[in-house]
Amino acid sequence: MQFGTPEAVMRRAIELARRGAGRVEPNPMVGAVVVDHELRLIAEGWHEQFGGPHAEVHALRQAGAQAHGATLYVTLEPCAHLGKTPPCTEAVLASGVARVVIGSHDPFPQVNGRGIARLRQGGLLVETGLLDHEVRQLNAPFRKLIQSGQPWVHAKWAMTLDGRIASRSGASQWISNAVSRGRVHDLRGRMDAILIGVGTAVADDPLLTARPPGPRTAMRVVVDSQSRLPLDSQLVRTARDGRVLVATTEQARLSRRTALAAAGVEVLVLPSAANATFRGTEAAQPPVDAPGVSAGGWVDLPALLSVLGARRMTNVLVEGGGVLLGSLHDQRLIDEAHVFIAPRLLGGAAAQSPVLGWGVDHPGAGWTLEEPQVEVLDGDVYVHGRMRAP
Repeated sequence: MQFGTPEAVMRRAIELARRGAGRVEPNPMVGAVVVDHELRLIAEGWHEQFGGPHAEVHALRQAGAQAHGATLYVTLEPCAHLGKTPPCTEAVLASGVARVVIGSHDPFPQVNGRGIARLRQGGLLVETGLLDHEVRQLNAPFRKLIQSGQPWVHAKWAMTLDGRIASRSGASQWISNAVSRGRVHDLRGRMDAILIGVGTAVADDPLLTARPPGPRTAMRVVVDSQSRLPLDSQLVRTARDGRVLVATTEQARLSRRTALAAAGVEVLVLPSAANATFRGTEAAQPPVDAPGVSAGGWVDLPALLSVLGARRMTNVLVEGGGVLLGSLHDQRLIDEAHVFIAPRLLGGAAAQSPVLGWGVDHPGAGWTLEEPQVEVLDGDVYVHGRMRAP
């Protein structure tokens, strides 16, 4: 294979990097390609699993002696420190390559420019910034975790053409079709956690597992300020088989918290949002008589995300319902949206909407999808993309 341009080589490296999705977190996805001076492919590799050899090592091992005098293209700055594997910079220097082209620097504090400096110190020609925007987009969840201490928040919902996630009676199964639901299971299979509100847990009694299993097994998290998750729910009954966490507050009765813990549920007591400052948002706290809000307030969602981030969780999927999604939206905590639109109408003033909360005063203040992607899944329309501030 011969590439036409340096950009084409880096795009191949990005394509390879994506193969690590769900398998390498909390590490970044990285791809590497070795080419000769005419951009002919010599070898390639990617970071395949957490704790395993990095992309550069895979590619250089494959290249062998052909790496001498060649160019290594890598999406992310090679590491220069000893972690679960030896420093990649030393493998690059030992390989005999003459030049390294790097897509973007690594924000991880122990790397962040040190890898580039080490390669240059070793006498290699190093170029940086090729397709920097695309590479940053590739590892946006990793970058957010490193820079903010919080995971990347994916918001998912299925709705009708008229924007309803349930009928006036509360029925929601099934709005989306089987193909769309299969795509949701694919999403679940690469997440570190799946979040729902207690209202959804009570109404739908979900299991929140990926079927079939994916590369990751997500922790199932219920935001439940009063710890009212039923002890006979599927989540509680399977808590010893797969992790379940109830994020609650001191408002919850101690007996309820104790019973959940005895059943194998991890009970995490967090501050009440009624007494917490919403960081990075202009949204006001909804009145206590708003739908789904207890008199003592909600679980502090930024605090919950910080706890998950401290556990090195990179991607979190929020499956609703409207109260939880509305609170996340009001606090500007949603990074990416996955919306499945079924070609049908429900109607009814009492039918449920996907995103509640306060909302915004005028359309121009609303967040939008950045470079939205649209797919048709057996009649359903799947729209997904990153959220962008106005």
